[in-house]
Amino acid sequence: MEPTGAAAVIIGNEVLTAKVVDANGPHLIRRLREVGVPLRSLEIVPDEVDVIVEAVARARLRAKYVFTSGGIGPTHDDVTVRAVALAMGRKVVRLPEMVELVRTKAMDSLTDEALRLADAPEGAVLIHQPGIWYPVLTVEDVFMLPGVPQLFRMQLESVLARMQGTPVHLRVLYLGLGESAVAAVLDRVALDMPHVAIGSYPMFDPALDYLVKVTVESVEKAAVEDAVARLQTGLPAGSVVRTE
Repeated sequence: MEPTGAAAVIIGNEVLTAKVVDANGPHLIRRLREVGVPLRSLEIVPDEVDVIVEAVARARLRAKYVFTSGGIGPTHDDVTVRAVALAMGRKVVRLPEMVELVRTKAMDSLTDEALRLADAPEGAVLIHQPGIWYPVLTVEDVFMLPGVPQLFRMQLESVLARMQGTPVHLRVLYLGLGESAVAAVLDRVALDMPHVAIGSYPMFDPALDYLVKVTVESVEKAAVEDAVARLQTGLPAGSVVRTE
């Protein structure tokens, strides 16, 4: 069966050593959900070619679309392009179109290091967008995005505009009872409606007015409403604090 959905590989020693708090992973999770593309996995790895190769290979087995974040700049630790090429069995080539873009951007200060920005896995395609001189680098549904959050977000939108997803309908119930008191009802509805995803999340913050958050989601709005109605009927009276 062909892989579906998306997978992500966040690349950077700075994330794993807490020098930088990753903002790209959470943003990607949120935007994929909003456009209806399920995220199969998200992995954070260091700036090491072998580790990135393995992570990209795993991601491609899990999902149709693969996003990488970071490691595409001109410095010594920017090894994502080489790693993606190795993971896909391709050579690294220098794209003439990118050379011209780098030359225009660098003007009189063109260096060998700057020209590294023109390197790409063989067969790569450039996705241009207004307002950013550096296009999205993609090859076979692997999208290599920058690690800088502002640039990542802008380039991500260019990629998402090309995807077709199925938005998910979501309802939330906040319960005043613990999981053990409501588990049987949740199990029964989940068993009767396997096409609806029901999640149960206990909370331990005394400042909250509920003990368990239950999520009900499906691509079918009617199925979500049916499941919520079944839960409300089956749960003990007064246990639902509120719904959303």
